[in-house]
Amino acid sequence: MSAVIAPRIEGRIQQVRGLRVMIDVDLAALYGVPTKRLNEQVKRNRERFPADFLFQLTAAEKAEVVANCDHLQKLKFSRALPYAFTEHGAIQAANVLASNQAVEMGIYVVRAFVHLREAASAHADLAKRLDELETKTESLEFSHDTFSRNTRLQLKQLLDAVRGLMAPPDPPKRPIGFVTPVESKKGKK
Repeated sequence: MSAVIAPRIEGRIQQVRGLRVMIDVDLAALYGVPTKRLNEQVKRNRERFPADFLFQLTAAEKAEVVANCDHLQKLKFSRALPYAFTEHGAIQAANVLASNQAVEMGIYVVRAFVHLREAASAHADLAKRLDELETKTESLEFSHDTFSRNTRLQLKQLLDAVRGLMAPPDPPKRPIGFVTPVESKKGKK
């Protein structure tokens, strides 16, 4: 039963205000009660639902959730703003409803939230490792560029020196002034 229910529950968990939440309509359907009854129980037991367990969506948040989730199209025409239950709020709602199905489904809801948290943690670790790899690659590229630049400079200096040695010596220049025949024979040798 868990293998079938878990994906169904995970698909109903939304991200609102940076928190993973379930909308009251989805939670009521899982617990097998009408949304009206769930909201009545929440209002009767408001002290059990602090702000970090439960909050009411704003009109803009409601519009965004309806736009992102096809199964929530009925909320589009509702005047009432839905409630959003965090993981702890979903557990508390199961306790407040106190039906067997609510308690049983509450366990699956908790498992779904935990599974999503573990998946997010794995993605965060992967992102961190990718950032580290990118940093190492950039530093290697920088050191390679520096090495390459230094090597090119040294090779250029070496080639210039070799070219200087390979150039033929300048031919002897003819002396200025009168040259005697004896001196001219010495210069030809």
